[in-house]
Amino acid sequence: MSDAITVLNAGSSSIKFSVFAVEDGELRMVFSGQAEGIFTRPRFLAKDQAGMVVEEKQWAEGEHLGHDGALDHLVGFLKEHTNDYKPIAIGHRVVHGGLEFTHPQRLNAAIVDRLEALVPLAPLHQPHNLSPIRLLFERVPDLPQVACFDTAFHAGQPELAQLFAIPQEITDSGVRRYGFHGLSYEYIASVLPQYDPEAAAGRTVVLHLGNGASMCAMKASHSVASTMGFTAVEGLPMGTRCGALDPGVVLYLIDQRGMDVRGVERLIYKESGLLGLSGISSDMRVLQESDDPRAAFAIDYYVYRISRELGSLAAALGGLDSIVFTAGIGENSDSVRERVCGHAAWLGVELDPQANAGGGPRISASGSNVAVWAIPTNEELMIARHTLNLVTGG
Repeated sequence: MSDAITVLNAGSSSIKFSVFAVEDGELRMVFSGQAEGIFTRPRFLAKDQAGMVVEEKQWAEGEHLGHDGALDHLVGFLKEHTNDYKPIAIGHRVVHGGLEFTHPQRLNAAIVDRLEALVPLAPLHQPHNLSPIRLLFERVPDLPQVACFDTAFHAGQPELAQLFAIPQEITDSGVRRYGFHGLSYEYIASVLPQYDPEAAAGRTVVLHLGNGASMCAMKASHSVASTMGFTAVEGLPMGTRCGALDPGVVLYLIDQRGMDVRGVERLIYKESGLLGLSGISSDMRVLQESDDPRAAFAIDYYVYRISRELGSLAAALGGLDSIVFTAGIGENSDSVRERVCGHAAWLGVELDPQANAGGGPRISASGSNVAVWAIPTNEELMIARHTLNLVTGG
């Protein structure tokens, strides 16, 4: 019987999970899936390592599972389908670690209380990340739980990259640039030496382009600057998040349009980005298939903002040796990669169209001054690694 680690990533309406077997100190994924629509029309789907459906269940519309019910169903699934594995720990993605938590943490009630205090810094993510942790303390109190933080990878950035030009007392209260998607960037940093040792030792910009999107400048595989800041809404336009926005716009919306705080929050997190620009969809695939000029404009804007941020991060690095595309859009959209690289010709980027169309991993031409890669990310494996190390002392 092999030991096993379960990884949970809880959102506002879903719980994603992966189960990793521990075999000779290595991790092998055996199951993955999610419970989604848990407050509207719940659906549970689990697949094995070959991508075959192991269990699929859908509840009636309007039947609310909530996090409690979804977690109970998941626990039941794991008990039924993982008889050959001994659970040794559960790893969680937690968006915000604040200034205190810059490394993975084995959890107890006191630490969860301290993480709860960070909810105002990530109100749309942190409560949902923490909910399953408290529930599992009740259901499996003897099973170790570990939190891995999306902010931790950026904690070592230079102070100049972390601060806003605001009074010190506000900075000291925790208002600063934290950066997010750190688990994705950490994973890329861990595997980049296998693809390109020079890039791993040099100056690299990683583009995490998914429904949430950000970019990170890395020097010798360490974060030195990122596009996201105090919250996960800053920087690039995303599926439904606006990205960079003049703070004066928020004041205008409140003063002149009569919007309240929750209305502004809904606008910048859920009604903007690709969805707001196009009026069609937040999904890049839908926009790329559309003949509507608004869809084309939304993609144009998306590429334009990426190109501007790439120049900014290259300046922060003092030059550029490599670019890495990752996450859903970055890994799968050859047209977005092509357009971004076209705008980056001034940096010495030369794309290999055939390699790009084939998905890489190396998609730059042999004579390119900047190496360009398309590398799949794996945040779940990163969490499982950290969890294994903490519970085994590895």
